[in-house]
Amino acid sequence: MWRMLAVWAVATATMLTLAALLPDFRLESPHGDSITRIAVTAALGAGGFGVLQALVWPLLVRALLLVPALVLGLLVFFLNGSLLLLALRLNPSGRGGAAWETAVVVAAAMSAVASATGTALTVHDDAAYRRRLSRLAGRRRRRAGPYPTTPGTVFVQLDGVGHDVLDRAVDEGLMPTVARWLGRHREGETEDSRRGTHRLTRWRTDWSSQTGASQLGILHGSNHDVPAFRWYEKDTGEVVVCNRPSSAHELQRRATVRTGDAGLLGTDGASRGNLFGGGAQQLALVLSTTARRAPGSRSRAGYFAYFRDPANAVRTAVSFVAEVVREVTQAVGARLRGDRPRVSRGGLYPLIRAFATVVERDVVVAAVIGDMLVGRTAVYADLVAYDEVAHHSGPYSRDAFKVLGRLDRSLALLDEVAQHAPRPYRIVVLSDHGQSPGETFRGRFGEALGDLVRDGCGLPVPRRAADAPTGAGRPAGTPSGAEARGAARAALGRPVEEGEGSALRGRPARRREPVVLASGNLGLVSFADVPHRMTRQEIERRHPALLATLADHPGVGFVLVADERHGGVVLGPHGAVLPLSGLDEDPGPLAGFGPGAVAAVRRTHTFPHAADIMVNSRYDPVTGEVLAFEEQIGSHGGLGGAQGEPFLLWPCSLSAPDADGVPLVGAERLHGVFRRWLGEAAAPRLPRQAARRPDGSGGTAPAAASDETVGSPPH
Repeated sequence: MWRMLAVWAVATATMLTLAALLPDFRLESPHGDSITRIAVTAALGAGGFGVLQALVWPLLVRALLLVPALVLGLLVFFLNGSLLLLALRLNPSGRGGAAWETAVVVAAAMSAVASATGTALTVHDDAAYRRRLSRLAGRRRRRAGPYPTTPGTVFVQLDGVGHDVLDRAVDEGLMPTVARWLGRHREGETEDSRRGTHRLTRWRTDWSSQTGASQLGILHGSNHDVPAFRWYEKDTGEVVVCNRPSSAHELQRRATVRTGDAGLLGTDGASRGNLFGGGAQQLALVLSTTARRAPGSRSRAGYFAYFRDPANAVRTAVSFVAEVVREVTQAVGARLRGDRPRVSRGGLYPLIRAFATVVERDVVVAAVIGDMLVGRTAVYADLVAYDEVAHHSGPYSRDAFKVLGRLDRSLALLDEVAQHAPRPYRIVVLSDHGQSPGETFRGRFGEALGDLVRDGCGLPVPRRAADAPTGAGRPAGTPSGAEARGAARAALGRPVEEGEGSALRGRPARRREPVVLASGNLGLVSFADVPHRMTRQEIERRHPALLATLADHPGVGFVLVADERHGGVVLGPHGAVLPLSGLDEDPGPLAGFGPGAVAAVRRTHTFPHAADIMVNSRYDPVTGEVLAFEEQIGSHGGLGGAQGEPFLLWPCSLSAPDADGVPLVGAERLHGVFRRWLGEAAAPRLPRQAARRPDGSGGTAPAAASDETVGSPPH
């Protein structure tokens, strides 16, 4: 009660202060009133405003979940202002009034001050702090029975953060929470590794080192036939793009059919900010659901949980504007310093960066807090902030490393919330891939990959291709960009990019032209008029100079094509042709790409939708640089360098990820490890012979399906 009265007093003082500062906001009659009467009017107005926010505000926000999420964030200010005007109109004193635009400002200021005051007063009160976190997360889920005592697991994905980047950030003191978990000094030395609560290791991605392939494998257990971030499918005539909602939905469906399993989060799970749902029933900012679900479905629940507190909208809006200003300032600074390499950072990019580093981060973290406070068993959340900044500023830039510091504070918040959760929680932190630095292919050679392909085919290179800001040769409607672009479009209510996927249809005069797509430093060349995957011999008969033009180019590391005699071959410079079956003895141009490159190339060659020609850029093992076919100076998607070496940070209470002796190679391997960890939390377990498959056949079911926990919540 005393805290409520204190917040009311501060809100009253704020209203009096704003009335003195703003000419269009008054708390007295036109003829003037005494100080006492003005104070009473302010107190009644502040009290009425608070009551309306508590009772009416949640209903308004829930009713407006049909509008796009970012529009909802903007409407918050106007709705808040309307509640203030209503409170003034209902004021028993009959005094007070404000212009509409002034009411918006006053309401925002009062919400922010009241929230800050409430936070300050409850910072040392565990019970009050827990209640406040519950309100932030939304209405607590009703349960039948007590909370389980077995631990839940929260998987936090720091998108694009390579093992070397995380290690360096910890050494430089930018991530104190991670350093504390690892038991490290600020200088990076290990004080006593036994005192750390977590362990750190690296794992190796597939050839397609990008979120679509990695997250599909982690959450659904299979990323078969995902050759890149974007590729052309001849059987459907579609360009599949992992950050397009309809494509993400289809990839998730295919993985579910292949594995026969809902996913990692199928048992009381939540998916937050991901490309895929993982079988979870609780969804927020999940791209694969925005294409098929009706607006206002549970995929919007994360926005409701966040925006139901008006102070959150105020804080996020201020941070959003600050981030836009920060990006513009950093871009101008990079240009004035003459930084090289450098890419364009204009257009909508500052807004997309602000969405990724502020809006999506805040909403996802709030949703995870809600999941922990209602005791969900498994949560998987993706924070894309670093990946978005590193693409344009560089993976080792000061701009990107500052983002890591802010992400560490999010981890610290989750760690603190775990102390107030109704069940113990284990926090696992991982990345889906890293990023490799380097100049763009076009920046180094003055031509895009599409130009090189057209030249090798003897086709004219359009003048506009040389001036295209995102690289020529890609079909219209597949813009360069990271995961945040698709999430931002979904939040705006425009999840499907116009023209994307159908860009090759209805153009019979150009169907013989090659379709050239880029995924980081991996290029894919397809011939749409040939229904099957072309072999090396077919390509050479059709375009005799093309393969040699690509393989001999100084910016190309190697080329993969099918072959009539050997099944598949890798092409290198000076006419080198190496069958896939003989790469163990002589890896040829793959030698410099590190261990696992041969196996990764062989696996991708078996994919039904592998392109006619798979082109990997050159990689310099000394500098760790690649040449991106997209306009990114920090890239991922192919082989070469840090992009293929993400990290895994796990609590010591869990078994070692390689405890079974199998190395951590491929996203599907991580799915198995995470399944095992979720099974380790289930206690008591069913007897092994009782865990039969649903069809009654012998053998045991997967751990997550067969291990049951006493008192676990209903789905």
